Amino acid sequence: MNRHLATFFCAFVFASAATAAIAAPADRVEASIVQQVQRDHERSLALLKETVDINSGTMNFAGVRKVGAIFDREFKALGFTTQWIDGAGFGRAGHLVASRGKRGPHLLLIGHMDTVFAEDSPFQTMQLSGPHIGSGPGSTDMKGGDVIMIHALRALKESGQIDRMSVRVVLMGDEENSGEPLSLARKALLEAGDWADVALGFEDGAGDPKVASVSRRGASGWELTVTGKPSHSSQIFKPEVGDGAIYEAARILDGFRSALEKEPNLTFNPGVIVGGTDIALDKDTSRGTAFGKDNVVAQSARITGDLRAMSRQQLEMARATMLRIVGAHLPQTDATIVFDDGYPPMAPSEGNARLLAIYDSASRDHGFGDVGANNPRNAGAADISFVADKVGMAIDGIGLMGSGGHTVNEVADLSTLDSQTIRAAVTMYRLSMQKPGKRH
Repeated sequence: MNRHLATFFCAFVFASAATAAIAAPADRVEASIVQQVQRDHERSLALLKETVDINSGTMNFAGVRKVGAIFDREFKALGFTTQWIDGAGFGRAGHLVASRGKRGPHLLLIGHMDTVFAEDSPFQTMQLSGPHIGSGPGSTDMKGGDVIMIHALRALKESGQIDRMSVRVVLMGDEENSGEPLSLARKALLEAGDWADVALGFEDGAGDPKVASVSRRGASGWELTVTGKPSHSSQIFKPEVGDGAIYEAARILDGFRSALEKEPNLTFNPGVIVGGTDIALDKDTSRGTAFGKDNVVAQSARITGDLRAMSRQQLEMARATMLRIVGAHLPQTDATIVFDDGYPPMAPSEGNARLLAIYDSASRDHGFGDVGANNPRNAGAADISFVADKVGMAIDGIGLMGSGGHTVNEVADLSTLDSQTIRAAVTMYRLSMQKPGKRH
């Protein structure tokens, strides 16, 4: 059993006990939290627009730092001590860490400041098309979640409850395109996981307020390099020429699909492919070039993709299958595949289910309906996976809801701004009412 789960959450043996611990005085506190959230709605909406209007594509270091400076300002106003972790050592802008408090449960709040939209993207600012609709780059993924984090902490501070808990916030600057080495790029987050008892991830998840994530699939990468024997196209398939690099690449990719497509919750996607006589592929920018002729057998091909699995065991099985398929070469071709570890899986656990029960209770008690567990196929990987096995409880997908993430159709459902904030703030408050027990 996880060491935190065995000690910190002995009070959570039954979900009903968590609810029973919230007696009449807590109702008044929670009413104060709700009122504060509602009073701050316009302020939070303004903060969302302020940050969304700054391009912070992962490789736009100046933009990521500028967004970080805004959130730094907000955390300092709430009494947090802040630190900027410079990203030069892992080739990115850096991360913001904010800490407050030395009492009560250790709560880790996780977000990120970068987006998938490059500095030259036409999708640059937030546009309001109604009282509840706001489109903009990163509005849900995930500047909206970062704003909800601050919105909730402000409500806890104004209601006099923030001193009941110890909070550490880690806002990553490279969630959408991780720096390398990954061990250094995730060092601050891993250290926070060692410190924390509970982790709350403010990604948008499935974009559905009826669910939150108690598990997430890991996301790792792979790169396939294929070579063939160049020749005039009229000689293709002859024993001395063979099938060429592009046919070999096609065989391998179709082999992946045929062998693994029915494996539950496993996905594998070739995202970029270049092939021809002379090729180049820049993995950082995902841009490639190729030169070839229709009458020349292709000499080279490169493909990069991702691989998402629910468990380490499933991941290793998929990799072994892919290696076997790569090794069965067509005539006069060769191929190699290289895997990188990327994001680990966040496996479902008893502790995560208990935390979801507390979050669900907070939602129902304040009139926002039930919250169930999200199907992991409906959300991507997230930074919470790096710490999920270090803490007693973890959930994710509790940020601002919406749709169209990672596209120019990204739209935030602003009607969920206050409700998601209230759910998060009340959950943190209810966690603070528990006696932690001795930490190791």
